[in-house]
Amino acid sequence: MAPTGSVIDWLLASDPAIRWQVMRDLLDAPEAEWQAERARVETEGWGARLLAYQDEDGQWAGGAFAPAGYSEDDWRTHGQPWTTTCFSLQQLREFGLDPSTARARHTVDLVGRNSRWEEGGQPFWVGEVEECINARTVTVGVYFGVDVSPIIQRLLGERQPDGGWNCERCNGSHRSSFHTTINVLEAFLAYEQAGHSTPQTWAARNAGEEYLLRRGLFRRLSTGAPADARYLTFLHPNRWRYDLLRGLDYFRAASLATGTAPDPRLREAIDHLRSRQSGDGTWPLDWTLKGPVWLEMEEPGKPSRWITLRALRVLRWWDAAGDGHRPS
Repeated sequence: MAPTGSVIDWLLASDPAIRWQVMRDLLDAPEAEWQAERARVETEGWGARLLAYQDEDGQWAGGAFAPAGYSEDDWRTHGQPWTTTCFSLQQLREFGLDPSTARARHTVDLVGRNSRWEEGGQPFWVGEVEECINARTVTVGVYFGVDVSPIIQRLLGERQPDGGWNCERCNGSHRSSFHTTINVLEAFLAYEQAGHSTPQTWAARNAGEEYLLRRGLFRRLSTGAPADARYLTFLHPNRWRYDLLRGLDYFRAASLATGTAPDPRLREAIDHLRSRQSGDGTWPLDWTLKGPVWLEMEEPGKPSRWITLRALRVLRWWDAAGDGHRPS
C-alpha cells in the first residue's frame, strides 16, 4: 500500500514525535535524517511539554502509579489518572525520546532513587505485583537501558495455562486476557530486541502470540464472537488497553525483528483495518480513556495522525510481505 502524498504531507505537518516515525517507517528516509528529527522530541512539541511537567525528584505528579494526594473521591469523579511516572515514561518512549541523552539518563537515575510503587513500596525499576504494570515497566526499562531481568523472570512464571497472561491472576483468574497478554508480549519483544533473548522468553512469547492468533486478534475462542466490541475500534494512547491495531502493530514489530513472514491468520484483522480507512486516506480516533492527562493530542471522532501512522505502517509491512503468506 502506497500512502498518498496528501496523507504523508498531513502526517509531516505535525509533532516531531510523529514526523520522525513517518520518515523512518513510511518514507525510508536515511537514518541520519530521521534521527535528527527524533532529537527534536526532547526540545519541541509534545515531548518537551511532557518533560516540563516532571518533578524535581524525577517523578511525574508525585507518584509511580497514582498522583500524590489523589483520593478515592478523585478516582470516582475523574477516573484513572494518566499523569504519573509510569505513564509519562511510557509516553516518552512512544514519542521516541532518545534514551542516550543526559536528560533521559538523569531521569532514569532519579526515578530509580526516588519513585516507589504505591502497592508495596518497591523501587520503581524492581516492579510490583501486577502483570500489566510490570510488563510496561519492562518495556520502558529496556528502552531506557535499565536491567529489568528480575521482572522478566517473574512474568515467565505467571503465564496462564491457555498461553497468555491476566492481571487478575492474583484474584484467582485462570484465563488470559487480551489486555494483559499484549502488554507482556510487547515487554518480551523489547527485552529480546535488546539482546536478551532466551529459550524461555521465546517460548513464552510464542505461546502468547498463539493465544491472540487463535482468536483472530479479537474473537472469543468459545463462540467466535468479538470478545469486546471496542477491540474493533481504535484509541490512542492505548495505555494498558488492547485493540486490534495494537495487536497488529505488535505482530509487525515482531515480524520485522525476527525476519519471519506475517501469519495468514492476521488477514481478517487486516481486512477490518482497511475497512476503517476514511475516503481521504486517514483513520479516525474512535475514543480515548477517561482520566486526567498532561497532553490532549487529538480529538475523538476526528482524523488521527497517530492511528493513521500506525495503520499505514502495518499495511505497508503486510503488503510488502506478500499479503501475509507464511511458508510452511
